Formats: sequence, structure tokens, C-alpha cells
Amino acid sequence: MTETPSPSPEHEPAGRFGWLKQNDLWKLLSSGVREQSRYYVIAIIAMVVVALTSAATAWVMQSIIDTMAQPDNTAAVMGVAGLVILIFTTKGIANYVQSVFMSRAGNQIVANQQLSVYRKLMRQGVAFYNLNESSNLMMKITTGAASARALIETFVSSLARDALTLVGLVAVMIYQQPLLSMVSLIFGPLAILGIRLIVRKVRDIMEKQLESSAEFIKALQETSRGIQVIKIFSLEDQMNARMERTVREIQKRSNKSARLEAITSPLMESLSGFAIAGVVALSSVTVLGAEATTPGKLMSFITALLMAYEPAKRLSRMRISVERNMVGVRMLFGILNQPDMLTQSENATPLQSGPGKVVLDQVSFAYQDDRRVLRDVDLTFEGGKTTALVGQSGSGKSTVMNLVMRMYDPVSGKVTIDGQDISEVTFDTLRARMSYVGQDTFLFGTTVMENLRMSRPDASYEEVIAAAKDANAHEFIMELAHGYHTEVGENGGSLSGGQRQRLSIARAMLRNAEILLLDEATSALDATSEALIKEALDRITKDKTTIVIAHRLSTILSADQIYVLQDGHVVEGGSADELLAKGGAFKTLFDQQFSSRHQRK
Repeated sequence: MTETPSPSPEHEPAGRFGWLKQNDLWKLLSSGVREQSRYYVIAIIAMVVVALTSAATAWVMQSIIDTMAQPDNTAAVMGVAGLVILIFTTKGIANYVQSVFMSRAGNQIVANQQLSVYRKLMRQGVAFYNLNESSNLMMKITTGAASARALIETFVSSLARDALTLVGLVAVMIYQQPLLSMVSLIFGPLAILGIRLIVRKVRDIMEKQLESSAEFIKALQETSRGIQVIKIFSLEDQMNARMERTVREIQKRSNKSARLEAITSPLMESLSGFAIAGVVALSSVTVLGAEATTPGKLMSFITALLMAYEPAKRLSRMRISVERNMVGVRMLFGILNQPDMLTQSENATPLQSGPGKVVLDQVSFAYQDDRRVLRDVDLTFEGGKTTALVGQSGSGKSTVMNLVMRMYDPVSGKVTIDGQDISEVTFDTLRARMSYVGQDTFLFGTTVMENLRMSRPDASYEEVIAAAKDANAHEFIMELAHGYHTEVGENGGSLSGGQRQRLSIARAMLRNAEILLLDEATSALDATSEALIKEALDRITKDKTTIVIAHRLSTILSADQIYVLQDGHVVEGGSADELLAKGGAFKTLFDQQFSSRHQRK
């Protein structure tokens, strides 16, 4: 299987809400509510109580007004007073319970969604990260998870609390004053029409706002990683100007979004004003003479009408909230819906122990369909021997190493280890047989000890010390502030290049795998560091199947086998002496390097 880019989420078929696949919104709602059902059941019960007590608040106004007209009836007055205390106390407790359990459910949803996306990212191959910027992924995960929580909370609270509250209050209104209720409800459709017009603009603004947020994160990352380049080339003004544009763009779009959302308030306020004014005018003309109407009933109706404003406003803004949060949810599912770009075979078997002989059999590979990096390559890396790959940049050396580690799969042909096709073995057993040291040494932002144990978490303290000594790293580690428990900073920023490289070698030594891959492990180092690292590499490569990529031919002259790659083909193979005697491509590279060194001297 070839690792190829998956379709961009922007080109996926639109669902009912325009941005999601048709079942994604239902999947999110059903899974979120189901997984947090114990919290949501309690929260919904509390919301029902809030809705009932809200309706009861309006209902009890009739009794309050009517009993106040009879102050001598002490029992009735005290009874109504007690009822009011009960209603408001119950409502307060229900609001507290609702808030606590909705928060618990929401926090769990955010955690679950973030973990789901991270596990998805762990299943992706290297090509996925080549196609997706880290800043974009960070923004999608953080924003998407929070949006998923907000979306579910919007649906649950709107349907269980606001809708029920509104239904209860409208029922009180209709019971107390049917005619006035019909007049006040005329304005509802007008509010819905206004909201629909606003929703369309909110969607576009939120998409652009999140794009600007990704650019903001990207600028921060590049500042952190490239601060040395920024300083040496005096790029502070350019970076400040870039950040200024990004921040101002976020600010501009946030203001637009806030303005559109705020429009709902004057819209609802105005419509409510018209409704109440109409009720007041009609009540003086039509209702006051009716025998069935009492001051208490009229006050109960007006209270219900006024209280209905808030849940009605929240429901009217529900669609805007849904559209705003669905931008983030779409990005979340854009990651979750992408197929895994490199998968383990369903019938994968463990990689069996053996001498570690690696063979590439008629392997071709392309990062893009229209440009092949390797073409029908045959290579053999003998078990327990050191084999070097040399050639100009772009000849395919690193691609060979990536295929051996199964970071990608070939377009055609196969890679085998001790006769087993690596595409048919489990990832765990394949990677357990390998160690890797690259030119771009990566260290985690933790202690020296934890960084070394990344290759073998169960290694004892003594084994870690032994590996560090073999890698010529123990001495400088002990000079650090806290020895092996010293924090190395982000990607080992507090260490020199040579120190980071020696830790990388110690990490590989600790793993003690049969197959060792070295990609320019001594590049860009001073002579002292290179000598120490070369001495450590001589120890680590002993009796290991070692695949070495090196531009400095002096470092691989003692290799058992050397292959020369050119434009995706193997053009030569043999020992250094054989290739020099042959006078071919290797001799040309050798003469270029050593003649240039001689001229510099």
C-alpha cells in the first residue's frame, strides 16, 4: 500500500449543515450524550425542574396579587409566601445541579475528543505530517474539542431547559389570557426570519477567523524555533509586522462576529417591546371589562410574557451558536474522517528473530504520483554488517531508510527483513528490531534520564548509565546542574549539538536493537564532537546490521558494503577499495571531496 495524501476536508461532501458529513453531527451528539449519559440525565432532570419552577413563578403571581388584595386573610398570605420561597429555592438548587453536571460532562467530552484525535494522529504516517502544518493541527484539536463540547451543551440546554421553560410559560400565558397570548406570539416568526439572515454571515466569518488563529499559532512557533535566525538577520521588525497583521485580522473578524451575534439582542428586544406594547394596548380595550379576568390573572400573564423573553432569546440564538461551533467541529471531523495513511495488515504477524538481513526487491517509490524518487531498486543489507548509502542530495538515500523503517510503503516491490515482508508484520515487532540516530536530533522536553529511557522504558538506572558511558555522554551529563535529572528544555535547547547527538546515540545504544540506522549522525559537528561520536558509533555498530547515510565519505570508508545512488537508481556497489579501483561514480565523489579539502588546506 502506498502512502498517499488523503482528500482535504474542504473537498469532502457536504452534509445537512453544509460542512459535516451527513452522519457526523448525529455521531457527535449521540456519542457525546451516550458516553456522558449519567451526567446528562441528572443535568436534564435539573433543567426540567428549572423549567417547571420558571412556569410556577409566573403562575404564582396570580395568587400573590389576589392575596395581597385580601391582607386580612393571614393564612392565605403566609401560604403564598411559603410557596414563593419553595419555588425560588428549588429553582436555585436545580440551577446549581444543572451547572455542575453539565460542566463535568463537557470537560469529559473535551478530554475524550482530544484523546481521540491524538490517537488518530498517532496512527498516521509521516506523509500526513508533511501535508499538515503543526500549527494547523494544534488549532484544529483545541478549537474542535471545545466546539464539540459547546455544540452538545447548546443542544441539551436549549432543548431540555429553554424549550421546556418557554413551553411552560406560554402555557401559563394561554391559560390566563388566550387572546393576548395570540397577539404576543405573532412576533415569533419575525425573529426567526431575522436570525436566519444573520446565520449565513456568522458561518463565513468564523471560518476565516479560525484560519487567522492558525496563522497566529504558526507565527508563534516559528518565532520560538527560529529566534536565532530572526536575531542574526534582524528580522524583528518583519516578524512584528507579520504578527500585527495577523492579530489585527483576528481582531477585525472577532468584532464582526460579535456585532452579528449582538444584533439578536436589539432584534429580540424590539420585537418583545412591540409584543408587550400590543398586549398593554389590547388589555385596556378588550380585557379589563371581562368578568373572568382578575388583576392576579393579568399580572400572571404579564410575568409569564416577560419571563419568556430570556429563553426565547437563547433559543433564537441557538442556530447562530450551532453554526459558530460547527466550524470547529468540522475541522475535528476533518481529521477523524481521514483514512489512516499507513496501516498495519489485518493478518499481520510478529517479525521473527534473525540476523537482521534487509533486502529491497525491485522497489519503486514516489512521494507524489508524478515523480518517482526510487525506480526498481535492488539493495541488500547483510545481517551484522555495515552498509553505507552515498550519493548527491535527492538521490533517494533517506527514502531508502524511511522505507526500511516503514514510514512509507513502496509503490511497487517489497522490503523484507530475514525474508519477511515488512508490510505483513506488526509495527511493534518491526520497530522493536530497530534503532535510529538522525542528523536532526530530537529530544523531549523532559530530563536526560527520561529522554534516554524513551527507547527502553524498563531500563534500569545502571543500564542507562552504561549506555551513556558507551556514547561518551556520561561525563558531560554529570556536569549538568542535576545530572541525569536535569531538564534539557524544548528539543534539548539547553545542550550543544554534540551533546544532543551523544544523547541520541546513548538512546539507541540502550535499545540494543539488531538493526541500526544512522542518517548523517556526525554532520555539522566540530572535530572534537565528531571524534567522540565516531568512537561511540564504532561501539554501537559492532555486530549490528547497520545502514549508514553519510556525505563525509571519510566516515564510511571502513563499511563492509557501499552503494552509490543516483537519480533513484543504484549505480554502484562494493567495498571502498573496490569502488575506488573501479573509477566510477564513487571515485568521482571521493575525488571531489578530498580534492576540495586539500585545496582548502
